[in-house]
Amino acid sequence: MIFGRDIGIDLGTATVVLAARGRGIITREPSVVAMDRNTGRVLKVGTAAERMMGRTPGNIAALHPLSGGVICDIDMTERLMRELMRKVTNFSLVKPRVIISVPSGITEVEERAVVDAGINAGARKVYLMEEPVAAALGAGLDISKAEGNMVVDIGAGTTDIAVVSLSGVVESESIKSAGDEFDEAVIKYIRKKHNLLIGKTTAEELKKSIGCVFPKNEDMVVEVKGRCLMTGLPRMVSISSTEMIEAFDDVSQKIIEAIHRVLEETPPELVADIAENGIVLTGGGALLWGFDRLIESSTSIKTRIADDPEMCVAYGINKSLELIGEMQEGPLNLARRKQLK
Repeated sequence: MIFGRDIGIDLGTATVVLAARGRGIITREPSVVAMDRNTGRVLKVGTAAERMMGRTPGNIAALHPLSGGVICDIDMTERLMRELMRKVTNFSLVKPRVIISVPSGITEVEERAVVDAGINAGARKVYLMEEPVAAALGAGLDISKAEGNMVVDIGAGTTDIAVVSLSGVVESESIKSAGDEFDEAVIKYIRKKHNLLIGKTTAEELKKSIGCVFPKNEDMVVEVKGRCLMTGLPRMVSISSTEMIEAFDDVSQKIIEAIHRVLEETPPELVADIAENGIVLTGGGALLWGFDRLIESSTSIKTRIADDPEMCVAYGINKSLELIGEMQEGPLNLARRKQLK
């Protein structure tokens, strides 16, 4: 083991991915911590903790310490990062330098929380990297050139839309409409239309199996079990992919509107580049069927889904580990930079 190895962390709302310089992606775990309420002791993190969600007794809590792409429980986030970093640096005598991904719409307070969590989890130095820049790198785009590339990164907690040029973000917007909100939309729709209550896990399975935001050539139908709101007893209903488009409409339109706003604020020369280069979709939400077609039909700009979109940010951070010496340490003050534009 190399002493003081550099580490990259894609700190996502649903998943945390760790990469180590020279070794690539090391581990990928759900962003979940299980703790004993009585003693405050961490029992499990990652996959083992996720299995406990919804199945714990009163003295055990399994929770997501991140929400909307930012830290909502700094103590639990530190513990999660410490446990995962231990897998990479278990024999290292020198604390590692760490790159952590953050949404482009993060505030100064939230930036400071991420830096503090990294230091307290065992990092020597912490460097922040905007998720759209990491996603563009991970998608294989050459962002060092003086030309515009647009990246739409649809994660679990946030959707980051950014125009990248000369290795920096020219224009961006970060909204909370993302994967988790699509799950909530399914739950609300089925409750309202079918008087049936389903859980978040069932909603996510529905989203992945027949979910779509653009009409399919062939309608798909699946049976869904839940609790009838009229009788309180178990009941089964049939849900079609056409209904899923209806359920997702509000959330997908918020993302489309945000893309339009970013394009409106982008300098004309870069918009011309984007029209030629196209829009690249990354993040787990990019796998929702028809998203590329929906964006293409509403913007008239060719849109493609990156290879392995869920891992693009992690791949980008892994590439950046080679340039960690050239990066700015600590908070980036992204919110202040936007105000000065």
